[in-house]
Amino acid sequence: MYSLVVRGYGGFGALGHKVYTRELVPRRVDGSWDCKISAIATSGTHTAAITESGELYMWGREEGDGRLGLGPGRGPNEAGGLSVPSKVKALTVPVASVSCGGFFTMALTQEGQLWNWGANSNYELGRGDNLGGWKPMPVPSLEGVRITQVACGGYHSLALTEEGKVLSWGHGGHGQLGNSSLRNQRTPTEIEALADKKIVFLACGGSSSAAITDGGELWMWGNAKDFQLGVPGLPEIQTTPVEVNFLTEEDEGQPHKVISVSIGASHALCLVSRSH
Repeated sequence: MYSLVVRGYGGFGALGHKVYTRELVPRRVDGSWDCKISAIATSGTHTAAITESGELYMWGREEGDGRLGLGPGRGPNEAGGLSVPSKVKALTVPVASVSCGGFFTMALTQEGQLWNWGANSNYELGRGDNLGGWKPMPVPSLEGVRITQVACGGYHSLALTEEGKVLSWGHGGHGQLGNSSLRNQRTPTEIEALADKKIVFLACGGSSSAAITDGGELWMWGNAKDFQLGVPGLPEIQTTPVEVNFLTEEDEGQPHKVISVSIGASHALCLVSRSH
């Protein structure tokens, strides 16, 4: 049996323990779900969990932007937060995965359709306007496109199509959209620099992005101020994808493949398989 366990800073109810204090050791979250949890996600201060049946539960900070997707009757709260895991009843289709942005949330349905809600002042929701809200809605321009993965940064998102194409939208001020520009992008738009590659995995940090190809290559772009893109000599803002080369003198002649990557606010790490 699976259990959802959390610890750390509990401000705004982010831990789901019906308290707003820190937890020094891991403690199980007792939600109202009646089956196993199959996927989880979190951002700075809000959290999400998906049950095996595809129901989505959320809790944590809520400042009127609607990031929890719960609407006016969102249940008990204190100081701008909700400490009780609550079902997103307005999302009426089964969910396969979820990603939490800075002030918004993306949910990918089991049918490959992308829904979202929350803040939208930087076009985070990809709807073509900057009107946000709590009610989950599908992304209009993607209703006929099957999405296999979604990743959220602080104010931007990436989506991976069934064909291995990468779409980006939202805030572009640090080059995190990969489109050779610092402009915000109102709707999901393909990253042309990756068009000739088949991408199999995506990741977003606060203001940087990454993609892994089917051949195990890692490409990164966006905020490089703290060298989080792993490529020496880059400008602080890298607006197009660059390949990260892991080979050193000791590795010469040893093929390697990147399997997974994760990005924080100012650093990144990846899992690499090397042949000997």
